[in-house]
Amino acid sequence: MKADKSKIKVAIIGAGFGGVSAAKKLASNKNIEIFILDRRNHHLFQPLLYQVAMAGLNPSEIATPIRKVFSKNKNVQVTLTEVEKINVKQSSVLYDGSWKIFDYIIVACGAKHSYFGNNEWENIAPGLKNIEQATEIRRRILTAFELAEKQEDRDLQDSYLSFAVVGGGPTGVELAGAIIEMAKMTLKHDYKRVDLSRTKVYLIEAGNRLLAGFPKDLSKRAEKDLLKMGVEVIKDSRAAKLSPDGLYAGDRWIAAKTIIWAAGVSPSSLVNTMQCEKDSGGRILVEKDLSLPNHPNIFAVGDIVSFQAPSGDFLPGIAPVAIQQGGFAAEQIQADLKQRKRKSFQYLDKGIMATIGRTRAVVSTAGMHFTGLFAWLIWVFVHIVYLMRFKNRVFVFFQWVFAYFKFGQGARLIVHKTWRFYGDKKIQYDIEDTK
Repeated sequence: MKADKSKIKVAIIGAGFGGVSAAKKLASNKNIEIFILDRRNHHLFQPLLYQVAMAGLNPSEIATPIRKVFSKNKNVQVTLTEVEKINVKQSSVLYDGSWKIFDYIIVACGAKHSYFGNNEWENIAPGLKNIEQATEIRRRILTAFELAEKQEDRDLQDSYLSFAVVGGGPTGVELAGAIIEMAKMTLKHDYKRVDLSRTKVYLIEAGNRLLAGFPKDLSKRAEKDLLKMGVEVIKDSRAAKLSPDGLYAGDRWIAAKTIIWAAGVSPSSLVNTMQCEKDSGGRILVEKDLSLPNHPNIFAVGDIVSFQAPSGDFLPGIAPVAIQQGGFAAEQIQADLKQRKRKSFQYLDKGIMATIGRTRAVVSTAGMHFTGLFAWLIWVFVHIVYLMRFKNRVFVFFQWVFAYFKFGQGARLIVHKTWRFYGDKKIQYDIEDTK
C-alpha cells in the first residue's frame, strides 16, 4: 500500500489503548492516511493480562490482531516494525532502516517496568506488560508447583510454594489474590504429595498502604480481603537484593523461588530519543491539547505523558486515560484540517477499580465506593464492555466467566522456551531455569 501524496499522513506509534483510539477516530476521514507502527501484531487488553499469567485465560481471549481491527479501513496501513527514533524537529520517524516524514505523529508507545536502576532483576522478577511476560510468569508459577511436588526436603518444598509479589498497586493486588486462589482453591486436588494449602504469598509494598491511588477506605478493604484470603501484606518495606532464592523486604529475608515485579513504571525507551521537555520521571510534558511545546503536529498520549489536571493531580497511567487522550488527539488533527480552534484536554474520570479475587473487588466511581460481590460484578461488566473483541460480547462473557472460575485446561499448559529437536536427540531443558 503506497502513500497517497494528496492525503495527510499521520503516524501512530503504538497500538495500545491510546493508539487504537486515535486510529479509530481518524479512520473515518478519507483525506487522512494512517500508518500504525507497532512491534507486535496485536492489540492487547492489558487489564486482564494478569489472568493469562494466572492460567485463567488464554492470550487469544484478550488480544486482537491489529489488522483485523482495521481490515475494513482502506486508509489504515499497519506495519509490524520496531521504531528506533523520532525526530521531533523534522517530524520524522526512523524504522525499517530509513526515515519517513509525516504531517502528524501521535506517540502512544506506552510504558515498561522500572527496576529503579537494578535492571538485572528482570531475569529474576519479570514484570507484566505483554503476553510474553504473562506466559513466562505462568510457566514459573506452574513449574514451582511441579517442583514442590517432587521435593522431599520440607524447607525446599516451602520455598517453591512461596511467591513474592513486589508492588501494592492494582496489578500487584490482583496477582497476589489470584495466586493464593489458584493454589488453595483451583489446584488443591490436583497434587497428591504436596499440600498446596501451605502456599504462601507475600505482597511487598514500599508505601504505607496498598492501592495508593484509591480512597483510603478502599485500600483498607483490599488489604483486609487479601489477609482473609491468606496473603501476607508487608508495607513500608522496599524490595532489595533479589536472587533466585528470594529477596529482602526491608530488613526481612523472604525465601521465595518465584518473584513477580509489579512496582514502578517508566516510559518506553523510544521516548529517550525524542528531543522534547520531560519531567523527572522521563515522561513527556505536553500542552493542554496534548501536543509537544513548539511542535503542534506531534502529540503524545497515554503512559508516556505527564499531564496535570485542573485539580492539580497528574493523570494516572491507566487505560481510560489513554483511550480518552488518543481520541482527543485525533480530534485536534481533524480540527486543524477544518481550520477550527483546538480545545484543551479534559479527562472524564469514570472511576477506578481493582479485583482482589473471585467475588471480591473495590470500586470508586462518581463519589461512591463499592466493595465485595457487587463491586466485583461492576468490575466484570466494565471489562466486558471494554474488551476489544469483534464477536458477540455475550459469547465472550460466558466464555470468559467459565474460564475465570474453572481455569481452562489449555491455559494451564507449561510451555517451555526450547522447541527444537535434532534427530532423535532432544535438547535438554532445565525447568528450573529462570534466565
